[in-house]
Amino acid sequence: MILPIDKTLIPYQFEVELNGAIYTIEVHYNASYDFFTLDLYKGQQVLRYGEKIMYGQPLFVSVDESLPVITPLDLAGNEDRVTYDNLGETVFLYVGETNG
Repeated sequence: MILPIDKTLIPYQFEVELNGAIYTIEVHYNASYDFFTLDLYKGQQVLRYGEKIMYGQPLFVSVDESLPVITPLDLAGNEDRVTYDNLGETVFLYVGETNG
């Protein structure tokens, strides 16, 4: 599964079901330094604020053991960082198996 990010809506929130639970993800972009951050909520509870999307680094590690691993990757292996130009084009947020 790929977690979709719509860059044209930033900043914005969307709900996603992950392992049977509903989470809210808020997407932000820092144009000065060309990076994205995500906020993660479960209900009204903030689980993580300002998680930077870094290439190859799983997101929200140790936030909630029921969360699946979400990793920004380019399966073709051509990218080594996440940028505005490549997110959703060649780099995608892949949702995998659960942490732990």
